[in-house]
Order: sequence, then C-alpha cells, then structure tokens
Amino acid sequence: MRRPRPDGQTRAVSVQEVLGLDIVEAPAAAGRPRTEGATLTVQALATTDEELVARSMDGDVDSFNQLIKRWERPIYALAYRTLGREEDARDVCQETFLRAYRAINGFKGQAKFSSWLYRIALNLCRDWMRRQRRTPVVQMPEDVDISELAAAQGPVESIETLVARRELGQAVAIAMATLPEEQRTAIILKEYHGLTFQEIADMQGCPLSTVKTRLYQGLSVVRRQLEQGGMSVADIRGDAS
Repeated sequence: MRRPRPDGQTRAVSVQEVLGLDIVEAPAAAGRPRTEGATLTVQALATTDEELVARSMDGDVDSFNQLIKRWERPIYALAYRTLGREEDARDVCQETFLRAYRAINGFKGQAKFSSWLYRIALNLCRDWMRRQRRTPVVQMPEDVDISELAAAQGPVESIETLVARRELGQAVAIAMATLPEEQRTAIILKEYHGLTFQEIADMQGCPLSTVKTRLYQGLSVVRRQLEQGGMSVADIRGDAS
C-alpha cells in the first residue's frame, strides 16, 4: 500500500498505520533481523493466539496489534519467498492483516490462527501472480560484505563457507522459481515455515499423500538442478516422511 509524499514520490504504509494501531515497520528483507520494534513483552509472549483472537473479536485493537507484531515477519517472509520482490511482499503482508482484521469475527478456530493467515497470504500471492501474469521473480542477493559476515558469524565458519552457503541459497531460489506453484508452496510451507503435512493439506485442499508427493517431486527437481550446476546438496532435505 502506497501513500503520496510531498515530493511526489510514494512511501509504504504499514498495516498498523492503516488500522490506526501502533506503527511497527515491516522487515526490510526475508530472513533479515529487525533491530527496532521486534521484541514482544514477556506478557505478550505468554498470551496465546487464541486468547488474542478472542479479545480482538471483542474489539480490543491492542490484541490484534500484538498478533501483527507476532506474525508479520513470517507472513512477509512467506510472501517474499513466493513472489520474490520486497515491495510486493510488503503489500501482500499489509493486505493479509487488513483482510484478517476485517474478517476476524468470521474466524471459526477450526485451524490455527497462523494457518488462517497463511491461507489469506497465499491466496493474495496467487491473485497477484494471476493479475500480473508473471512467474515468481528471483532476486539476486546484494553484494556480499565480507567484513559484515565475519563480524556477524565469528570464527566458527570460514568466509569461503559463508559465501558458498549464500550462493547455494541463491541457486535454490532459482530452482524453486521453476517449480509449479503447488510444489513450490508445499516446499516453502514445510521447509521454511515448519508446517505439518496435515496443515499444508488442509491449506491446499488436497490429500496428505498429495502434499508428500508434491514435496518429494519439487525437492527432486531442486536437487537435480543443483547437481547439474555442480552445487552441494547436503543441506537440501528430500525426506517426505
């Protein structure tokens, strides 16, 4: 979501700003730690999603704000891994929470709140790809800052290992972009977000065996492309058990 600035440019508007809640900026990139506004209080962490949802249904906007703070990063990461563009991922993340906020009283609790959010986000991603008539974009990583990597990781791993890992991650992203949507989504939800096979099956509306097949076939394609490129596949899980 964009709002005009005095200079004629546009700026991103956070979902909290739209809803009139406390403003917490979205993460700058998938997997990149956020330095401000990311920590939740002990009391907030002790409160379950179900409790926060129930309070939100009663009109407690602060409880919904806590849900945003708790889940905006995973939802952003899901959108980023699906679409490949930071700007589009932010828009999807914002729209996901806007729709969740408007439909919160319709949440039946038959699935976890996070699964409900994931479903909303994935549907928005599909709509975006259909509307744009484009396949997901693979963004090239920024130039590797050797001094930053060394300072962040310490002496445990060599610089060569860290750079190789980043190159492997980029190769995986390129291979993932070639997969059919159902296979790519199954891998993202299972390997990156830790959902169970049953949760993915419920989300995709298919049998459990279909999810396992999609995961196995998708990971097999990724592994084969990596091997063709001479990359190591030791860290790529192909276990669909």
